Amino acid sequence: MSRRMRWFAVVPVALALLGATLGFAFKGKSDAKAEIKAQLDAWLVAFKAKDSAKVMTFYGPGDSVLAFDVVPPRQYATADAYKKDYEELFKMIDGPLNAEINDLSITTSGGDMAYGHSIDHLSGKTPDGKPVDLTVRVTDVYRKIGGKWLIVHEHVSVPVDITNGQADLQSKP
Repeated sequence: MSRRMRWFAVVPVALALLGATLGFAFKGKSDAKAEIKAQLDAWLVAFKAKDSAKVMTFYGPGDSVLAFDVVPPRQYATADAYKKDYEELFKMIDGPLNAEINDLSITTSGGDMAYGHSIDHLSGKTPDGKPVDLTVRVTDVYRKIGGKWLIVHEHVSVPVDITNGQADLQSKP
């Protein structure tokens, strides 16, 4: 067989293998993004229901969680500490808690780590009837643990006007 004929035989096989490999890699990333999005959708249902136990099923176990929230303390270094933060938030809202996740972006590496960010809005009323209307920036780091994408790091923040020290709770662009 001539060199040219061998190339005609080898190149299609090589291209097919490359295509299959790339297709698998992209499918894995796409599947991871879809799994994480589904997790966030389920988290949002639990959040709106003010179910702190269910909310925490979307976070890593024990001390695998580190969270920075908009309220003190500076950090929550365990899942249990962060659960208490959620419990306090849910106590501050009387009646329905409205929430939505906007501008969601998820980036995966093809392995067991991913990150995402979004702009989240929540509203409701305090027990004394005062309105709560808050827009926050959220960055999450996900790790696949036991076959499930879980949040292991979360950073929730609002912009602050440095000149007057006031938080921008509406976080307008």
